[in-house]
Amino acid sequence: MVQDLYVLMITAAVVSILFKFLKQPVVLGYIVAGVLVGPYLFGKSLVNPDNVKQWGDIGVLFVLFCIGLEFRLKNLISSGKVAAIGALTIIAGMMLFGYLVGWDAKFDMVNSLFLAGMLCMSSTTIVMKAIDEAGLSKERFVKGATSILIVEDVVAVVLMVLLSSIAIRHQFEGAELASKVVDLIVTLVAWFVCGILIIPTLIRKVKKHLNDETLIILALGLCLGMVLTAEEAGFSSALGAFVMGSILAETVESHRIEKLMTPLKNVFAAIFFISVGMLINPASLAEYWISIVYVSLVIVIGMILFGTLGCWWGGQTMRDSMLTSFSFVQIGEFSFIIAGLGTSLGVLNPIVYPIIVAASVVTTFLTPYIMKAAIPCYTFLYNHVSEGMRAKIDQREQEVAKAETTTTSDDGPSVADKARHAVRHTFFLKHFVDLFIKNMSAHKEEKTNVE
Repeated sequence: MVQDLYVLMITAAVVSILFKFLKQPVVLGYIVAGVLVGPYLFGKSLVNPDNVKQWGDIGVLFVLFCIGLEFRLKNLISSGKVAAIGALTIIAGMMLFGYLVGWDAKFDMVNSLFLAGMLCMSSTTIVMKAIDEAGLSKERFVKGATSILIVEDVVAVVLMVLLSSIAIRHQFEGAELASKVVDLIVTLVAWFVCGILIIPTLIRKVKKHLNDETLIILALGLCLGMVLTAEEAGFSSALGAFVMGSILAETVESHRIEKLMTPLKNVFAAIFFISVGMLINPASLAEYWISIVYVSLVIVIGMILFGTLGCWWGGQTMRDSMLTSFSFVQIGEFSFIIAGLGTSLGVLNPIVYPIIVAASVVTTFLTPYIMKAAIPCYTFLYNHVSEGMRAKIDQREQEVAKAETTTTSDDGPSVADKARHAVRHTFFLKHFVDLFIKNMSAHKEEKTNVE
């Protein structure tokens, strides 16, 4: 295990330094490092693939936990229209494209649907890492982009149920899907209500006793506890990590936790990208290169098209819509999960998995460069559209800018504070407290009389 970590860290460090020298994204360096230590290039793996996969899975949890820390609930609420319309437009459009690709490849209905599911979700880990490396993390579009990714992760749970049902029964079970959706909604509401009522208050009470060491241990314990809870409830472990990050974002120590988590997140995120690189088989790239290029083009074109339309329909400016869509031009971990599900159920065509893995790597490789093209493409579009369309773009820019100036500042009460205040002032809670005080008083009076 120690030897595996040594090989991974040294290889990743050397390759990432080389990529930095060449002014290339460090994520690509990690993927190349994965190819170098993987089982395909030199005939055998230089590290234990199982260990790397486990560390990579932990890396995804920590990355999503940190994303949750950076994203407050009120931001998700304020981005609700963009998140819902943008995510549903992307998912519906990309699933249509994916199904048509499967139909063109002469796949049956089940394989075409699985392929559609693999192509409809962007990678939260890769998108946020690429945005951070590009120096765009403070841009206005990031809030909407993160909201869309959150909705996609939630829809992913429902999609997994749908695909499993179709694969097993070769038919759509509406009752089962509806039951899973209800379970998901009830579970998320319960998590957030309990979380924002209990955890922020708990941390506020013990704040003076929390040094950096104790705080990071407590945060990680809460994160892993929510991950286990999510898995027991039948949902994604990544969703659990994100939910706990969002809950802790409502506490007074959120920025401190985020700062303490950053080094740990960076280490395990690097291992995750190395694990992706280890899946690349150069021989498969050569054998299926036409299909890989075809699928990669579908992903890039589809994500830009449907992402821009969805964000624009959801109320974003054209500039922000294009920045968002140009950052979504890849598929990631969710595609591997669906591919693994199809393989375990015995319904997935064997040639699909290597093509999807390679397309994921290709689109991940291209993401930073495509993101750089977003502003030039926006400028070109703005200068060449009709006068009427240009007027609509300008009007939307003014509306969004005006809405930003009238938005309340972060200095106001948080969502957690508002929720606790509302619960404290409900009729039932007041009645319960009054009853409790009355019973205690009666008990005290009875005890006095006995004495």
